Amino acid sequence: MRISSLDGKRVALWGWGREGRAAYRALRARLPHQPLTLFCDAAEAEDAATLHDAALTTHTHVDADALSAFDVVVKSPGISPYRVEAVSACARGTRFIGGTALWFGEHAATGHGRTLCVTGTKGKSTTTALLAHLLRAGGHRTALAGNIGLPMLELLDADASAQEAPAYWAIELSSYQTGDVADSCARPDVAVALNVFPEHLDWHGGEMRYVADKLRLVTDARPRIAVLNAADPTLAALRLDEETQVRWFNREDGWHLRGDVLYRGDREVFDTASLPLPGRHNRGNLCAVLTAIEALGLDAAALAPHAAAFRPLPHRLQTIGVRDGIAYVNDSISTTPHASLAALACFADRRVALIAGGHDRGIDWSGFAEQMRTHAPAAIVTLGQNGPKIHDLLEPVALGGAFALREARDLADAMAQARDALAGEGVVLLSPGAPSFGAYKDYVARGRHFASLAGFDPDTISAIPGLGIA
Repeated sequence: MRISSLDGKRVALWGWGREGRAAYRALRARLPHQPLTLFCDAAEAEDAATLHDAALTTHTHVDADALSAFDVVVKSPGISPYRVEAVSACARGTRFIGGTALWFGEHAATGHGRTLCVTGTKGKSTTTALLAHLLRAGGHRTALAGNIGLPMLELLDADASAQEAPAYWAIELSSYQTGDVADSCARPDVAVALNVFPEHLDWHGGEMRYVADKLRLVTDARPRIAVLNAADPTLAALRLDEETQVRWFNREDGWHLRGDVLYRGDREVFDTASLPLPGRHNRGNLCAVLTAIEALGLDAAALAPHAAAFRPLPHRLQTIGVRDGIAYVNDSISTTPHASLAALACFADRRVALIAGGHDRGIDWSGFAEQMRTHAPAAIVTLGQNGPKIHDLLEPVALGGAFALREARDLADAMAQARDALAGEGVVLLSPGAPSFGAYKDYVARGRHFASLAGFDPDTISAIPGLGIA
């Protein structure tokens, strides 16, 4: 959908976070006199009022009747289209789209730069950033944007200019946004799917719908080339549109790891153990990046060594420092039990006190508890809304003396108990396996608080390197 097609229609914005504000600016720049209605909370309405836009009306109450008064509602990614009021308004003819769909609609009209979209339950941010890093190392002007921290619509002006536009767009997409690409009818040049585990079940309304929505990037969006993980059972079983060419990674005839050694088919490339990619899963995702680069017709083997200069992203298995013999590792981005298990695997040879728990999305932790029978850290401290559930699952295992199990009121209490359990030596690992909603605005705020409580400056650990066009 082109923004110009909204001219004269009844249009509303739903949400006033960074994505919502980016959508407003994009609409207003192209439709300066278009009446717009904003649905948001009271504090956001006060912020919007400072714009002094006479054609912008704000409402702090939203229901099906209010939404159905509009032809198109541009909603922020965090707002689920499966909410009752949205489903009802949709049945009455209201169309819901996201800012990502608007960007792809505009991009399809300009054709400036090839689009590489990355999704997956775990590792998508690091993979997208590494993709941009290697393309730039090869001398290619590349954009790094999307769910990683820069809304696509904030780069709309650069996309509209042939001189400013990058040759490649490295775009991270959450499961909230993959449907936007499909709905835009603009086919990505390359779509990368890393893995699929249960997550965001509250937003999607269940595991089956989550999987279907996540995979829309490679099913409904019909990318020209799909890069898929052969080691993921869900992805390995996919059958895509015949117009989509499939390239596999983590398969012996393509890019894959044997131990820590990177291979292209039977050709050994180099040992990845020293790369600044925390966790074997992230080094494995280098195979996805190289497969995508190869799909572009570029020399992936020549670019692969540049991974040694990659700067790891914040809040993702980030060692922020050592205090009094204890290392502090910030993995606040971890929002599934699978992510927590991957984090623990990175420190299998260290004494670890894991801090786990947060917002309850209804995800089953029984598999995690079973793993703790044989792969437990020194201690686990639970907290948050789902903390009691996790604690109850772990208690029978901990009773056998496999590890110390404790409960905490909040993050400060959890860190104090983790330090106490380690007795001056080891790793305090924040890998909560759950979102931060309720206690914190987002995982970034949680990670910053963790750094502050550990005695480090949160500003020095939070910047995402490489965002934008370079």
